[in-house]
Amino acid sequence: MVLAYHVIFGTYGFWRPNDPRGSWSGFVGSWALFRFGAATKTDTRRSVAGAPHDQRLRARAKAGLRYPPVAFTGRQALAVGCGFDQARQEGGYAIYACSILPDHVHLVVARHRRPIERVVGHLKARATHRLSADNLRPADGRPVWARRCWRVFLDRPEDVRRAIDYVRANAQREGKRPQRWSFVVPYAAQGEGIV
Repeated sequence: MVLAYHVIFGTYGFWRPNDPRGSWSGFVGSWALFRFGAATKTDTRRSVAGAPHDQRLRARAKAGLRYPPVAFTGRQALAVGCGFDQARQEGGYAIYACSILPDHVHLVVARHRRPIERVVGHLKARATHRLSADNLRPADGRPVWARRCWRVFLDRPEDVRRAIDYVRANAQREGKRPQRWSFVVPYAAQGEGIV
């Protein structure tokens, strides 16, 4: 039985459908991107973020995006966190770990009666609303988030704890200060189940 999910989702431009490391997409909908190759669909459950690839080609392909990639400032990351907290309260989600980085987010979320894709959609929507309310949303009309999320099903307490440790250390691995979010709750194996 799934106890929780480790979800990762990117901001607009973080991961292209034809990223050389693989993607979730089956097609490339933009000619400007397609000229850098067809979709690189992968079905692996392991992260391919560290896979070797031509970084210069990847940077040139990103320049072909309709808008510049979104990269959060510290103030924007705080607004995103406030939006996540609002969604958590509305949906009754238990969030065990959160790391909001400039171009992507890592969360460990307890299993819920809603599918995890809907939970992530709710989190993204409230974060976007908060960015708009605080006048921190990019003004050029670009979307804030990539469409999908990557999720890992965590079905043993040790998997949940490992994912929590990974997410907690994520900001420091990227050279940032540790993040402490008030909406993150401790994980207790005996409290497992559908919220």
